[in-house]
Amino acid sequence: MARWGHIRAVVTVGLAAFLLPLAPVRAEPAYIPLVRDYVEKRVRPIVETPLVLKAIAEQNAKFGNVSEMDMRVLDETYRSEVDQHHLQMVKLLLDKSVSHYLKAKQDASQGAIIEFFVTDSHGLNVGQSTITADYWQGDEEKYLRTFANSSREIFIDRAERNESTQNLETQASFVVMDEENRPIGVAIVTIAIDAL
Repeated sequence: MARWGHIRAVVTVGLAAFLLPLAPVRAEPAYIPLVRDYVEKRVRPIVETPLVLKAIAEQNAKFGNVSEMDMRVLDETYRSEVDQHHLQMVKLLLDKSVSHYLKAKQDASQGAIIEFFVTDSHGLNVGQSTITADYWQGDEEKYLRTFANSSREIFIDRAERNESTQNLETQASFVVMDEENRPIGVAIVTIAIDAL
């Protein structure tokens, strides 16, 4: 009788170990599915247009063999211009038709899109709806977790409260594919979660 009790206890413990996960399962934050859905339904179709794909392809051809040192110099020049309000590089980027297109889509988003830009295969900005903090994204998670990682997933960053607007914001990024389904760049969008 005692032996059956022991066997029953072993089976119960074994079954519990099998059915219960070893590590606690953490649910993703509530904003993640909302942002993912918005990006899939609203943002991706904006990016997958001939205008955007052509602009990225042209810049990929132009900067095909650019070195990391050159990208860092371009980025430092851009940042310096932004800091000193001498916006030569920024103006050239904002004057592109792809930037006008992204700005129009941002304006039509009813406050959901705060910033919208696309990069080439190196992570250098191709078009942008607003003045971005930097020109090269290739050393940041938005690029490293998508393009550099050959991931087809949407990377959604941690949400933060914007001190000036009090908006709860996050940044989402995904790899842009050309018509032959080859990765050519990254789309990055800053989203006001409260506006979704």
